[in-house]
Amino acid sequence: MRVLIVKTSSMGDVLHTLPALTDAARHLPNMTFDWVVEENFAQIPTWHFAVDKVIPVAIRRWRKNWFGKSIRQERHQFIQSLLEREYDCIIDAQGLIKSAFFITRKAKGIKHGLDRHSIREPIASWFYDVKHSVPKSMHAVERVRQLFAKSLGYDLSGDMGDYAIASHFLSELPSDHGQYLIFLHATTRYEKHWTEDAWRQLIQLIAPTDLKIKLPWGTANEMQSAQRLAQGFNHVEVLPKLSLSQVATELAGAKAVVSVDTGLSHLTAALDRPNITLFGQTDPKLIGGYGKNQFSLVSPDQKMQTISATKVYEQLARFL
Repeated sequence: MRVLIVKTSSMGDVLHTLPALTDAARHLPNMTFDWVVEENFAQIPTWHFAVDKVIPVAIRRWRKNWFGKSIRQERHQFIQSLLEREYDCIIDAQGLIKSAFFITRKAKGIKHGLDRHSIREPIASWFYDVKHSVPKSMHAVERVRQLFAKSLGYDLSGDMGDYAIASHFLSELPSDHGQYLIFLHATTRYEKHWTEDAWRQLIQLIAPTDLKIKLPWGTANEMQSAQRLAQGFNHVEVLPKLSLSQVATELAGAKAVVSVDTGLSHLTAALDRPNITLFGQTDPKLIGGYGKNQFSLVSPDQKMQTISATKVYEQLARFL
């Protein structure tokens, strides 16, 4: 039996699908899974033991020049790859019109997804053959687990979901694993940033512990921010430009992590590393860190700048 998973983005959403995949693989060990995912996150499904084929898609990039010749050729190649196999079950865990119309609709097989009362974009449910009801009040991980269980016909035990990717990195941990912290200071949305002054205060508080702090980054602006945070501190290292897999390796070796609300925070949770995530306006009950040793520090007035470095350090100290 072969199943196609449609979960293309974002990083956090892709990671949130892994526990559902683990459930399915353990309940139905003879099942094989393929996964359609945005090209930037195509490494993630390869870390899971149950994934056979990853089919990268590039809707985010294609829509910038949808009718360009090279883009039309890429889209044609994607569809050909999608149609290579007929599936016993197609699970659209994305729940968006674009994924349902451009991907799920064209794949060969019985299409499952959320019903119009459960889904983010109700029109997307028009493209599913079988529609399932899942409460919106559940955490995102549990919602996907429920969707998979209903689509494939098994019952969940009630245990916490298992991402099942941490073991992928055990054989390649950094030589200094367990001797450093990682601060995930970068995020795309301005209102989710913690102030650089607060980060530097926290860095100063860490100094007496003899632990090193590593700062990853993804863009030029994030690199410049990391350099400002590290200035004057001997125990802070600004990491070089890394691939997603390389960042995961660094995270897997960290003693603990402090993060803003970003995709890499969810990757930290998936790797079972202790993590304190700082939240301002976002409610972590539905999309916060899910897993072992995941802690949310929520601003009482929904403003990131009112979270104090001392408060973060008090939470972090339990791991130090």
